[in-house]
Amino acid sequence: MTQQHPPNNHSSPSSFPIHLQFHDVCYKVNLQKDSGNGVIRTMFRRPTDADSSVIQERTILNGVTGMVRPGELMAVLGPSGSGKSTLLNALAGRLPENYFTGTVLVNGRKPTKMVRKRTGFVTQDDVLYPHLTVRETLIFCALLRLPKSLSRREKTEVADSVIAELGLSKCENTIIGNTFIRGVSGGERKRVSIAHEMLMNPSLLILDEPTSGLDSTAAHWLVSTLGGLAHQKRKTVVTSVHQPSSRVFQMFDTVLVLSEGRCIYFGKGSEAMGYFDSVGFRPSFPMNPADFLLDLANGVWQQDTTTDKDQRPNIKQTLISSYNDLLAPKVKDACLDTSVKDHTFVKNQDSNKHMIRCANSVNTWFQQFIVLIQRSLKERKHETFNPLRVFQVMAASLLAGFMWWHSDFRDIQDRLGLLFFFSIFWGVFPSFNAVFAFPQDRAVFTKERASGMYSLSSYFMARIVGDAPMELILPTMFITITYWMCGLKPDVGAFVLTLLILLAYVLVSQGLGYTVGAIIMDAKQASTVVTVTMLAFVLTGGYYVHKVPGFMAWMKYISSTFYSYRLLIRVQYGQGRDIWYLLGCFQYRGKHASCKFIEDDIEGQLSTSSCIGMLLVMFFGYRLLAYLALMRMKA
Repeated sequence: MTQQHPPNNHSSPSSFPIHLQFHDVCYKVNLQKDSGNGVIRTMFRRPTDADSSVIQERTILNGVTGMVRPGELMAVLGPSGSGKSTLLNALAGRLPENYFTGTVLVNGRKPTKMVRKRTGFVTQDDVLYPHLTVRETLIFCALLRLPKSLSRREKTEVADSVIAELGLSKCENTIIGNTFIRGVSGGERKRVSIAHEMLMNPSLLILDEPTSGLDSTAAHWLVSTLGGLAHQKRKTVVTSVHQPSSRVFQMFDTVLVLSEGRCIYFGKGSEAMGYFDSVGFRPSFPMNPADFLLDLANGVWQQDTTTDKDQRPNIKQTLISSYNDLLAPKVKDACLDTSVKDHTFVKNQDSNKHMIRCANSVNTWFQQFIVLIQRSLKERKHETFNPLRVFQVMAASLLAGFMWWHSDFRDIQDRLGLLFFFSIFWGVFPSFNAVFAFPQDRAVFTKERASGMYSLSSYFMARIVGDAPMELILPTMFITITYWMCGLKPDVGAFVLTLLILLAYVLVSQGLGYTVGAIIMDAKQASTVVTVTMLAFVLTGGYYVHKVPGFMAWMKYISSTFYSYRLLIRVQYGQGRDIWYLLGCFQYRGKHASCKFIEDDIEGQLSTSSCIGMLLVMFFGYRLLAYLALMRMKA
């Protein structure tokens, strides 16, 4: 395959060599266990009772030391739970500092914000939008990540060159897909994730188990690509691999083997078997070196056929002691010997100036907003106009149209039921859909924010502005069908007012969903909370119960249903005075049940302007609360 590279005059920022060193990296977390009955026991526990929660400190990493030079591919091996992902997060600067100790150096100095922006980090899970094609995904990423000094055409050319370089040309117009949507293959999806980071031409590339879920051939091709990036372009590449094949293992320049957070080997991959042979561990038959190393990390040695779980800790302790005595001093000395020499990298003034220029030439807020809203519209249109969702709305509109087919203007109770149905359906439907917005976006948002692609405010504004017009199309179709089928007030002005009230109510309900979703950030829990909230709003909306108990009366004043329902009634019946003449019961005013309801709920309490004002307050208030909730999330 012929590789194409972006032209030098408008390519992504040129990379500079990075020598990565890490000394005595440790990471500990506190685990809290409840001894039975959980929350209930805690709530009813007396101060004199013994504390049922036990704080346990767990060590994830314990004194890990190593280094990677420019042009090298280092593999981190170890069984599940050995600390591979934690170590990679530490090297990428993504661990909280309060539990993290040790030193991570880039060219002999602590990594700066500029260096971290030039670090590509590929997570184990492919965090991508499923409905975008491969090319769309990378073009939008290029528009957001590359410096504003490049034009849109130049950024597109950079994306196209990365597509060709990683062998994605054949699937560039295929959607990414996910578990439920058929798209590119697993290997192609992983290459898209790598291309996502390669757009910035990173000097340091860190990958967390990129071969997971791939067959042997795809895994070999992927690691071969990573090796080419390291050897040909002088990049520093660090990757964790769960169980590499023998072909893949041979491509690793350096190997670090972890066992329960401790290092049992660090050195050249080609010398690993010789080292373990020297300390008394030799396979009884020819086998894949990676399999042998993983067996040792698990405390299993094939030569000892009687090895059981009780003997495994002894094997692990022997390996750890051997490493501390034989290899650890050499590794630490090697790191110290090269630290002075590698200062020449950071003393290169041209590289420093170039880094600063690239870091300061990020896109403006408005540029970020435009790109994000374009991406949002492309991604969300499939969700908004999902056939089942359109069918749901059309079925509800036709069902309501036939149920209230040309209803009599004088059938007030039937008309009030229809108007309240509008309030119920278009309160629950948009709020329930919007509650999933931020929880579903959380993984992508966190990843892109950590990469410095855009600001929180630009993302938030693009999301709410981009969603609004699509959320208003279906209610417009609904009311256009139902209004005339049900024979509501035959006046264009009344129809337009009804439509505007309904659309405003939809936006307010959508804001409620945004707020609950942003606060809870769990789709299942948030959907439950928003359903209960809308149920309370509906019950206090003024149709089911006219005299709400005093201790619950306050609830209707925070109910968007309460205000929208009154506005819909006033469009059809004015301020209520026409109803007395319509029913011929003006002389019975206050005695007829329907008249009494209209008198209390239309003529009294709140004016039209007050209802509109409250909906406006809710429209902006809910979105402000959602934004403040998102601010709690750290990039």
